[in-house]
Amino acid sequence: MKVTINNQSYEVAEGQTILQACQTAGIRIPTLCYLKDVSTNASCGICVVEVKGARSLLRSCITKVTEGMEITTHNERIATARRINTELLLANHPQDCLGCDRNLNCELQTITYEMGITDKRFVRTRKEVLKKDVSSLSLVRDPEKCILCGRCVAVCSEMQTVKAIDFAGRGVKTHIATYLDMPMGSVACTNCGQCALVCPTGAITEKSSVSEVWDAIHNPAKTVIVQTAPAIRVGIGEAMGMAAGSLVTGQMVAGLRRLGFSKVFDTNFTADLTIIEEGNELLKRIKTGGKLPMITSCSPGWIKFIEHFFPASLGHLSTCKSPQQMFGAVAKTYYAEKTGLDPRNMVVVSVMPCTAKKYEAKRPEMDGAFEYWKDKLSLTENDRFFDVDAVLTTRELSRMFRETGVDFNHLPVEEFDNPLGTSTGAAVIFGTTGGVMEAALRTAYEVYTGKTLSDINFRAVRGMEGIREAEVNLEGTIIKVAVAHTLKNARILLEQIEKGESPYAFIEVMTCPGGCLGGGGQPIPTNAEVRKFRADSIYYEDAHKGLRKSHENPEIVYLYEHFLKEPLGHLSHHLLHTTYTERGY
Repeated sequence: MKVTINNQSYEVAEGQTILQACQTAGIRIPTLCYLKDVSTNASCGICVVEVKGARSLLRSCITKVTEGMEITTHNERIATARRINTELLLANHPQDCLGCDRNLNCELQTITYEMGITDKRFVRTRKEVLKKDVSSLSLVRDPEKCILCGRCVAVCSEMQTVKAIDFAGRGVKTHIATYLDMPMGSVACTNCGQCALVCPTGAITEKSSVSEVWDAIHNPAKTVIVQTAPAIRVGIGEAMGMAAGSLVTGQMVAGLRRLGFSKVFDTNFTADLTIIEEGNELLKRIKTGGKLPMITSCSPGWIKFIEHFFPASLGHLSTCKSPQQMFGAVAKTYYAEKTGLDPRNMVVVSVMPCTAKKYEAKRPEMDGAFEYWKDKLSLTENDRFFDVDAVLTTRELSRMFRETGVDFNHLPVEEFDNPLGTSTGAAVIFGTTGGVMEAALRTAYEVYTGKTLSDINFRAVRGMEGIREAEVNLEGTIIKVAVAHTLKNARILLEQIEKGESPYAFIEVMTCPGGCLGGGGQPIPTNAEVRKFRADSIYYEDAHKGLRKSHENPEIVYLYEHFLKEPLGHLSHHLLHTTYTERGY
């Protein structure tokens, strides 16, 4: 279609909104409630434009272009309207920017600055002060900072199909609420944090563990070790001001040492361990007629989702703990014995791209190391400890780096500590959707057939489509597998299973779009373009690893020979596997 924007002629695609057409033409229109592929709520009124012939200003995020449309994106009338709409949002918004987690990364703050607003002109219309909700182990809701953009509602409802939050009340009493205004920790929230990732202000943030970790590091009686998930290496550089998808594995290790951690380990070590256990579990189910399809259990948001909404299908889950939890159990048993450390004086810190990992670490069943030592050290219930003590998101780690003046541009490249820092390329790709499946297939094929793969790249399970499937030939045994990311797509596969229509033997599910690299604790903004950059870096590191199959990790081989004895064995079952809980809505 031919349109005129600011007196210039352009050709734009039919069906585009004015906002999209202007973006195509290189013209920026400010927005708050709009978020591509997530929300078109049209509530904030910041994106208004003037269209010749229209009686009022139009909201560009929802108004479609028409042939010959004449659009003006900036004049005195438009600027006044945008400014007033922003000032109305500020009327009920706290003025505590300096102490807010989103300071300097707040869209409302940015727009306020760009419009030259320097004072609060309108009086508060909301009489009551809304209380902060800190009941969740993963997330904090501060409704006072909410601007009712609806992004969190849209992502929870449409991307994740969880619907834990929605609009409630009318007029000045309108607010975002859980069912019956119950605490977040008491509703069917999966803790995925996608709401925090899309929130333009500080109304939803991760529950910070920074102070807790600093206290542990500064305590001379504690040995504090850290593990880093595969997606952190392609997120933390970005959080420190580098380009999206920057691969900074070695600099990250160096930075963590400078924070004061005793040892810097890699969650990829136990990602390899997960593949050994999970791969053998899958083969056992195939050979013995066990429950199929088997579904991965690495993603804690997904686990809580199936516990809430599809409890009848819990038997399809792999019993393997996630790599985070396997690491904690191995660190406080195998590594503690190997180094002579008292597990009660060890603090295991995880750096994860995921807010749901905070919840997972505190699940009551995640105390395998305590049970291992209980009789050996005559421990009582008062001595009980978790396998993982604290979880930091990528964003929290970046705050710690900034607090201590760590400059990523001048850090040397350093290696992880051993033995829990050795990993393969298969473990690296855990960070992207399809990665767990590909890593499992690399091992399952060679364990099942006894033959070496000629090409270890299972490209059919790569990509960003919501659901992908492939067939694998295990020397005459054909198995169908599927990969899904976001809980909306997981729901589709689970409904197939409960109808008895699933053709798959193995399914990978990741809670967040793009997998862990798109997790709720990653840098803001995270969008489709950013996720692609991160995925490219993940596959680059895999391709350049000396070892690319989990079963070839020499430290994993040694761990089985000298500690675990065998996959799916007695000690493996105790430390590396778990059970699940039926939960209500």
